[in-house]
Amino acid sequence: VVMKGCKILLIDDEEELISTLVERLEIRGICAEAATNGHDALEKMGHNYYDVVVADLKMPGLSGHEVIEIVRERYPKTKIVLITGHGHIIKDDKDAQIQGVSEILMKPFNIDELLETIKRALGKSQRPNDE
Repeated sequence: VVMKGCKILLIDDEEELISTLVERLEIRGICAEAATNGHDALEKMGHNYYDVVVADLKMPGLSGHEVIEIVRERYPKTKIVLITGHGHIIKDDKDAQIQGVSEILMKPFNIDELLETIKRALGKSQRPNDE
């Protein structure tokens, strides 16, 4: 999967984490932007198309779940990667799959793991949930 020309939106309330990730992705020639909350993310999505949204599950205000539902509804072609430090939330990722999540990445992760996860998400075609 070619990632050049891909636009990625990272959503996490940990500002340092996402600004570092955006920098590391851009060094690799990938266009990335950051949002520190769900409202900010949705506003950015209103003005730009993103191939992949990487969203933290736990955020103040609009939760990752709420953001995912809105993204799914408004931007069905956008792939969603969920990041979480709470493994117990995703005992059974069927729940996440139903919500249209392409991939789930556990924190802590490094930039290579993020890239691999994004590549996998991009490689997945949209499928109905009732396979």
